[in-house]
Amino acid sequence: MRITKFEDLNIWKLSLKITKLIYDISANRFFIRDFGLKDQIRRAVVSISSNIVEGFEKNNNNEFIRYLKIAKGSIGEVRNQLIIAKEINYISLIEFDNINKLLLDLANQTGSFISYLEKTRKLSKLAKLAK
Repeated sequence: MRITKFEDLNIWKLSLKITKLIYDISANRFFIRDFGLKDQIRRAVVSISSNIVEGFEKNNNNEFIRYLKIAKGSIGEVRNQLIIAKEINYISLIEFDNINKLLLDLANQTGSFISYLEKTRKLSKLAKLAK
């Protein structure tokens, strides 16, 4: 099945789910007063879906891979900020575990998708050389 719009990408859908969860937890009474961490984690989580979309819309495999790698970096950034929020008691261990599990899943799916696209790119190059 060929994906023709970014809204069909599972990684984009999952990134939106995570974005909503991050916005929800960062609105709690402790987190909301820490403007630096709140703004940083929100910017980082929005960056994930934004980079997935931007790369997809380039209509170029190399660019898509590049933007997916940036998105994957943002996933790590959100995980780090989530750990900080847990360590300073802005969120509970249960909240942390639930969101971190989704972030790890998204990181794995994104990494697998990058590997798939890189393999496809290599096969395409080999096919051109064989002609």
